[in-house]
Amino acid sequence: MPTTSLTLPPAPAQADRLLALGLHERAGLTAAELRSAAEAAAGTDDALLVLDPALVPPSALVPGVRWQDRPAFVVVDMTDLDDFAPVPGAEPPPGPAYLLCGPDRGDEYLNVTPDEALPRIRAAGRSPLTLAEGLTWLLQCPDVLERNACTMTVGSRLRRPNGSLDARTPALWISNGTGRDGRERRNAPKVGWCWAGNRHTWLGIASASGRVPVT
Repeated sequence: MPTTSLTLPPAPAQADRLLALGLHERAGLTAAELRSAAEAAAGTDDALLVLDPALVPPSALVPGVRWQDRPAFVVVDMTDLDDFAPVPGAEPPPGPAYLLCGPDRGDEYLNVTPDEALPRIRAAGRSPLTLAEGLTWLLQCPDVLERNACTMTVGSRLRRPNGSLDARTPALWISNGTGRDGRERRNAPKVGWCWAGNRHTWLGIASASGRVPVT
């Protein structure tokens, strides 16, 4: 069973991490503006400082993600990574940065399909994490990923031209270095996808209690 603590760093430390990666520039923020946003969020328990994914898409976050010093990668058949958009109820608030409150890896949804879990998450008054939020969480708290207890970010989905949903749901887990991943990527954090109707004993479904603007 999962044993890792998922405690987030304080907001100012989170800002320092984003600054070190130069992500504030992608969001159109100066270092002072991002630090000011973090200071406004200081004292807010269990909150993740997230940059607007319209400005800082998932592909810009992946290079900064590490797990046990191994760099993250995207599966080869997910070239449309940045086309996955928030589902209703998971949209970011206005502004270049916001707080994601109460993120949870969703271990209670291990072996539950995304299609089954989403109504339960909403009924509990929570919202599914988007892919950008999940990656931002890994930037700040790599131990969100744990062998046999990783997570899906079903708050991001891709719509086909006819308006229907693509059946894929983004997921974040640890590569075993098999198949197209390559042996050199064993134990690397992996950005991939799963079918919305499939269940996995090692993938939970991440959610949050809410989103709050800070700038």
